[in-house]
Amino acid sequence: MPRRATGRPLALGIALPVEAATTLALPGVLAGAVDAALGRRSGPGAFLLLALLLGAAAAANATAAAAGPACAAEATAALRGRLVRHLLALGPGGRLRGGPPPGDLAARLLGSAGDAGGRLPAVLGAATALLTSVGAIVGLAVLSPWLALAFFAGVVPGVLLIRLFLRQAGPVFARYQEVQASMAALLSGALGGLRSIHAAGAEQREAARVLAPLPELSAAGHALWAAQRRTAWQATLLIALVEVAVLTTAGTLLADGALAPGALAAAAGWAALGAGLFEQIEALVGVAHARAGQARVDELLALPAAPCGTAGLPPGGPGEVSFRGVVVRDGDRVLLGPLDLTVPGGRTVALVGRSGSGKSLLAALPGRLRDADEGAVLIDGVPVVALAPPELRHAVGYAFARPELVGRTVREALAGAGPAEAAAARADGFLRRLPHGWDTPLDELHLSGGELQRLGLARLLARPTRVVVLDDATSGLDLATEYQVTEALDHATHGRTRLVIAHRATIAARADLVAWLDAGLLRALAPHNTLLADPDYRAALADTALQATAAA
Repeated sequence: MPRRATGRPLALGIALPVEAATTLALPGVLAGAVDAALGRRSGPGAFLLLALLLGAAAAANATAAAAGPACAAEATAALRGRLVRHLLALGPGGRLRGGPPPGDLAARLLGSAGDAGGRLPAVLGAATALLTSVGAIVGLAVLSPWLALAFFAGVVPGVLLIRLFLRQAGPVFARYQEVQASMAALLSGALGGLRSIHAAGAEQREAARVLAPLPELSAAGHALWAAQRRTAWQATLLIALVEVAVLTTAGTLLADGALAPGALAAAAGWAALGAGLFEQIEALVGVAHARAGQARVDELLALPAAPCGTAGLPPGGPGEVSFRGVVVRDGDRVLLGPLDLTVPGGRTVALVGRSGSGKSLLAALPGRLRDADEGAVLIDGVPVVALAPPELRHAVGYAFARPELVGRTVREALAGAGPAEAAAARADGFLRRLPHGWDTPLDELHLSGGELQRLGLARLLARPTRVVVLDDATSGLDLATEYQVTEALDHATHGRTRLVIAHRATIAARADLVAWLDAGLLRALAPHNTLLADPDYRAALADTALQATAAA
């Protein structure tokens, strides 16, 4: 759910101008107090006004100091929520293919979104500093045009200094974030393959690979620090020269009687405020950082979400699944198809083929876990791209070799499954042995691959879908348990259309038909016993069984 807007941005938007106004008025009011103290002005009004102004400035400063970080935190949370919702809306249909890897996505979600969230306070702060400086110059001009002219001698080089810094810092920030994200992606991949890395004794090589971008990251950081250091000392020197020029001019005017003593104090104050524009390096760094972060976030937000239909399925349909001229590509390489296949409603079709033949790709198409680049996939005559998302989720159910459990507890993760579904998936036994049973938190679970698969099957059985897709969903079970679970699945899903990725001949033999895939093409569609006469089919089954055993 989107976060509810609060009044903190409004408070910040009011506090900063008030702070700027009171700060600008302070030198003028101070000048009146100085003249009153010297007897050039009568009455205590100047001192009272000075006290009120100092109080208002302190209150505005405190409000801005509290509202700024809170506003940045709110904006960051809202932006991260928007990003998460958008990434989920992209769906698993391949819209991130060729895009940022998971580690980069995490870096953008956590790092870049955080930088972009501080954009409003950074921009408002920089704008307020600019307006304060402009107001101070106006104040100098009101005292004497000569004071404004003395100040303007440093404005042109100051503006050039700021523009040069922004031009240098922006690309450096962007490059720093890109390299940081690439390291996060490398680390994410390494953590995912940690067992293999340790088994191969490749810890040092992998560490070197993950840390390879570090010199480039260091170079970007040093370039940024060099730009800040160079701009800082140049700004400090420029400020000193401007203030000396203004104070020298003011002193000359005071000596000539053209300025009152209080006006000299006002000139010093406004000169410092005006020169403060050139001290806003930190504010400019924040703006550049926020702009770079926003650009990286916008790249993700620009990715088009998965198109969603609004159609429904005809009531009481048999669940026929049709693949018409389907082609799936990865860039210019064809992974699957062109392929035509019809799975009759209520029948079971086993997908058989060597690794890389396209079994999982084909199984992903009915539920739009991957979208075809060409052709159409239909359920009971309705293209899946035309179906409303709830209708599609209600129509197609999946169970995977490594299902992801989503939620806080086992009960939430099983999404409506009860004791009957757990018993059918042979998961009731180990569920009873959990510390808190069905209410055991997911982060306390320590399950084997087979136990995890059985939870995925229980979750699947809780949904009365027309089409059931089993993507290697029993590969982690021993033969006896697999037989029991398969018997229970046959009974629980009787009458539904089933696509089963088969790695064992026993699974293929139980199916009504076998779709034999070879190099992304449908080589044959026939019963298992018919295909057994082909030696190539027997060889494909043998290779598949060996691969499944090795993976287990």
